[in-house]
Amino acid sequence: MLDPARCDRRRRLGQAEADIHSAVWDGATGRQAANRLQRLANDLVLVPVRLAQQRGYLRHWSGDVGVDATSIPVLARPDSDRSGTASVEITAGWHYRGGSNEGIFGYSATLLVAAHSRTSEQAAKGRRAPSYPQLCLGLTLDTPTVRTGENAVAVLAQLAELRTPTGTCAADRAYTGCSPEKFQVPTRRLGFRLALDYKAADRGIQGSWQGAVLIDGSLACPQIPNVLAQATHGMDDKTFRQRLDELKPVIAERLPYFLKLKQNADARGTVRLQCPAAGPSPSVNCPRRERLRPAGPSTSGPPQTVVRLADRRSRASHPAARPTVQLPDREWIDPPRKDELPAVCGASAISVPADAAEDLKTAKFRQDSHYLSLAWERIYKPIRSHNEGLTGRLKGAELNIGEPLHRRAPGQVAQTLLVAIMVTVGNLDILETWLYERTGSRLSDTEFESVPAPPGLDPRHVLAPLGTGRHPPGNL
Repeated sequence: MLDPARCDRRRRLGQAEADIHSAVWDGATGRQAANRLQRLANDLVLVPVRLAQQRGYLRHWSGDVGVDATSIPVLARPDSDRSGTASVEITAGWHYRGGSNEGIFGYSATLLVAAHSRTSEQAAKGRRAPSYPQLCLGLTLDTPTVRTGENAVAVLAQLAELRTPTGTCAADRAYTGCSPEKFQVPTRRLGFRLALDYKAADRGIQGSWQGAVLIDGSLACPQIPNVLAQATHGMDDKTFRQRLDELKPVIAERLPYFLKLKQNADARGTVRLQCPAAGPSPSVNCPRRERLRPAGPSTSGPPQTVVRLADRRSRASHPAARPTVQLPDREWIDPPRKDELPAVCGASAISVPADAAEDLKTAKFRQDSHYLSLAWERIYKPIRSHNEGLTGRLKGAELNIGEPLHRRAPGQVAQTLLVAIMVTVGNLDILETWLYERTGSRLSDTEFESVPAPPGLDPRHVLAPLGTGRHPPGNL
């Protein structure tokens, strides 16, 4: 049911024979068995999450999540070119950490963590972060660099079955590089917003949509100055980090040119955006917009002759405080018709679907906060730090899912189930620690009896050894 390619794992197989067995995992039957395995593992991990949700411990969690992959080393040695034999772990591979050229042989575990961003209101008023147990909300174990996006979507979809809130999903560059139909599009259709980071070659102008220019994940006015649009382009990561403080004023200077959100995402992830010169609160002055859509007498009102200099909002709302879009010289002499201009200039708003089939780069790179802005940092950095915190806790000295001596049984099935049990233990420890710090109480055995069981799994049977104080067998 769970292992589509059972073979003798007491000895190393020849490379040709091992390749036949490992190929079964990628076939239709193999993927069905692998999905059952991942479903079972994730159901184990979600038992403490269901308990926390039922007891109201997650009521202050707004739905922000961080997704990341971490290495799961194995005891088995890799394939040998000298002897022509394959590894005992026929589906394992090399996991490379970001920025490292040294690989770790084993599996990659996709972990989903309950996180939160730091809003501008919290930062301004010095409010404390919301209190909730930062549990692991999902787990998959797979061959490194294979199905990276699909594994993340699988745990997000299973989390959606619990009807938890959906906020922002933050992911590193490994997920930004996925095909949009494998990660970005289904994640948006599940109701999540995206906060992403980019590789050096992907920064700057990335594409366009209906005339709007895609710059570092945000659609902007087609007449944005090129020096602002390409401010982050052409620098390697080291130079980029060294000059980040120098880029801050330039990043702030191009913010007014970005399109404004007119309507939030619908059930299919489509949003409506409008020209930055449109609406009751324009951020730029645009002669083209004024020519195409002149303000009527009912909306223009009397000219503003007095500016309250002590009022920041009054100063910012005055047209003189806004940048003016510079049009091509030929447009002043021979103004083009409305149908000859980009759609974003002539329409009241444009629709940007989740899949953006006309330009896949828009679907791949677009995110919901302006890259490197203060708002993006308050969303992306805290969520990513929660990912690192969860990984550090699960790989700590007491549990350490990264220690292969704790998982001696070979094979992807055994490794997946053992890691799932260890992560479940880690979730219980996180939940109990959180309760003890708040109330001084600990989890009781009877609390698990009323937890809604996922299909085919009884949490009382799974967690009985933990509640009675008896340790699970082996090194766990």
